[in-house]
Amino acid sequence: MPKKASARKRPATKETKKPARQRAAPVRAALPALSRPIDTFDFCRSLIRDVPNFPKPGIIFKDLTPLLANPRALHIVLDGLAERFIGEPIDAIVGIEARGFIFGGALAARLNASFVPVRKPGKLPAAVDSVQFDTEYSRESLEMHKSSLREEARVIVVDDVLATGGTADAAAALVRGQGGYVVGYAFVIELAFLGGRDRLLPVRVESCIRY
Repeated sequence: MPKKASARKRPATKETKKPARQRAAPVRAALPALSRPIDTFDFCRSLIRDVPNFPKPGIIFKDLTPLLANPRALHIVLDGLAERFIGEPIDAIVGIEARGFIFGGALAARLNASFVPVRKPGKLPAAVDSVQFDTEYSRESLEMHKSSLREEARVIVVDDVLATGGTADAAAALVRGQGGYVVGYAFVIELAFLGGRDRLLPVRVESCIRY
């Protein structure tokens, strides 16, 4: 009987020899991880610009807009603040006009909390609660919509800079007026030489960059 022709084996190609795991492209994280070297706050500090004689002669203003323009720096400060409250029951973030809106809204999203704006007079459309206070520059007022917070809500007050503490303290008064509890204050910058932290104690005060 004639011998059956044996099937010829196709030579293995380079592609078939490669393990599947080598053919798949690695997936890389798009955002920076929460854990980071402590000196990354120095990177954020390097982006903060000193503007002399603003808003008054003799004042050196800490300008955060270059930091806001840098995605890495913005993530660092937001993650740095969020890490300190993750796992705690937080009902609402109260952000103070205007840069407190930027950081407060993003922090509320990270902590799965509601966001409540505190604004200057005449900016909120519905009925408001109001408080007056003194800043290092002038006599001011802040307003918050009535019924913004439920009774016994746990609240973090957020702003960009802690100076003398008057603005944050006024926002806390609005929170307490609606039956809420201020369980913490969060700031990107703290001007420690102005003593604002002492005004806000014994409530917890968190900041990323201190001068």
